[in-house]
Amino acid sequence: MEDNKKQFSKVIVLLIIILNVWFTVAVLSVFAKTGVEPTALVAAFFSFTTGELWLMASIKKTKVVKQKRSEVYGNLKDGLGEKIDK
Repeated sequence: MEDNKKQFSKVIVLLIIILNVWFTVAVLSVFAKTGVEPTALVAAFFSFTTGELWLMASIKKTKVVKQKRSEVYGNLKDGLGEKIDK
């Protein structure tokens, strides 16, 4: 199950990179033909794709931090020898 999640995020990152390259080429060709740059569209598109990548990175970072905390604090016991739940 965890392998599928890793693969899914890698596919999404690859797809976003490909879409960014394709969008850049398309905007440059439109600009070459018309002489007008769609500034608002470019800003919106790159804001969206950057936001998606940032969100995926934040999710991954949170999972890594949570896993490291459970490794460090997972075996803590209170003064009575009972395991502490975190």
